[in-house]
Amino acid sequence: MSQIGSSIVGLLPLRQDVETKAVMRKTALAHKALAELKGVITSIPNQNILTETLTLREARESSAVENIISTFAEVYQSNLFTSQFASPAAKEVLRYAKALKTGFQLVKKKGLLTTSIILQIQEQIEGNSAGFRKLPGTRLLNDTTGEVVYTPPQDHNTIVSLMQNLELFINDDSLMDADPLIKMAIVHHQFESIHPFYDGNGRTGRIMNILFLIQKKLLELPVLYLSRYIIRHKKDYYRLLQKVRETGDWEEWILYMLDGVEQTASESIILISHIKKLMMEYKQAIRTNLPKIYSQDLLNNLFKYPYTKIDYIEKELEVSRSTAIRYLGELEHLQLLRKQKIGRDNFYINQQLFDLLAGNK
Repeated sequence: MSQIGSSIVGLLPLRQDVETKAVMRKTALAHKALAELKGVITSIPNQNILTETLTLREARESSAVENIISTFAEVYQSNLFTSQFASPAAKEVLRYAKALKTGFQLVKKKGLLTTSIILQIQEQIEGNSAGFRKLPGTRLLNDTTGEVVYTPPQDHNTIVSLMQNLELFINDDSLMDADPLIKMAIVHHQFESIHPFYDGNGRTGRIMNILFLIQKKLLELPVLYLSRYIIRHKKDYYRLLQKVRETGDWEEWILYMLDGVEQTASESIILISHIKKLMMEYKQAIRTNLPKIYSQDLLNNLFKYPYTKIDYIEKELEVSRSTAIRYLGELEHLQLLRKQKIGRDNFYINQQLFDLLAGNK
C-alpha cells in the first residue's frame, strides 16, 4: 500500500482477509437498513420525485465536502437546462447532479460500472475532457499546514493500468469473495488513492459509491448518499484514508464506511417517509378544496420542484400559461405554496418540502 511521499498503490484484490467479526456485524446492520430503505422507496408512487429532489440535495452536500458552498435555496432556484444559476457554486452543484443521473442511467443500462462511465461522470462534474492525469505534480496537502499528506501515482500509464485493474475488481465478483458493501469501501479507498484526475476525484468517488450499490442491486434508485455523513466526520474520513495507506490496516476504514451506509440509510428512510406523508396531505387538500385542478401530474410537479415556476407547470401539465398561472395562484391562496420574486422570476415554493430537504424539520 501507499506510504506518505510515495506513489505506490497496490493492485486489487487485497491479499488479506478484511472480514473481521466487527466488520461482519456492522455489515449485517448496514444491509438491514438498506433493505428497509429499498422498501420505503417502492412506496412512493412516482419515484422520479426522489431522483430529482434527493439528487440535488446530495449534489449540494458532496460539493460542500470540497468547500463548494451553496444554499439549498440557490440550488433549487437554479436550472441546468435553461442555464439559470443563482450562484457559481449552484452551477457546480447542478453539474454534479447531472453527472450522477447520467451515471445512474448508464449503469442501469449496461449493468457495469466501467472506466468509460467514470470518465463521463468526471467530465460532466468538471465541464472539461482532460481525462486521466498526464502531467506529474499532483500532491494532496493538509488544509491547515500546507504539508504534503499523500502523493498519488504520477505516471499516466500507471494511472491507466490501476484504473483498468479497479474496473475489473468492481465488475468481476469472482476476484474477491467479500460482501459488496465491504467491496464498496475498498473500491472507494482505491479510487481516491489512485486520484486519477486533476480535479473532481472526491465528487466522482462519492458518485461511484451509489452507482456501485445500484450495480450490485442493493438499491434501485440513487437515493443513498454518504456526503452528509462524511461532512459530519470529515477529519475521520481523511485520517482513515491515510491510515490504510500507511499501515495496511483496513478494519477501521471499512467500519467507518459501513456505519455511513447504515446511518445514511436510516436517515433517508425517515426523510422519504416524511415526504410521502406530506404528499398525501397535499393530495387530500387539493382534492378537497380544488378538485377542478387536481391531477397526479400537478402533485408530482409540486414535489419534484420545491421551487416551481409557471414554465414548469405549463410544460409538464401541457396547459396554457394563463392556466398555469391560475393553478399556482389557487395553490398559493390555499397556502400550499408561497410566492417569491427572485430577480425577474416568480417562484412558488413548497415550503414544507423545502424544510424537509434542507433539514429544517
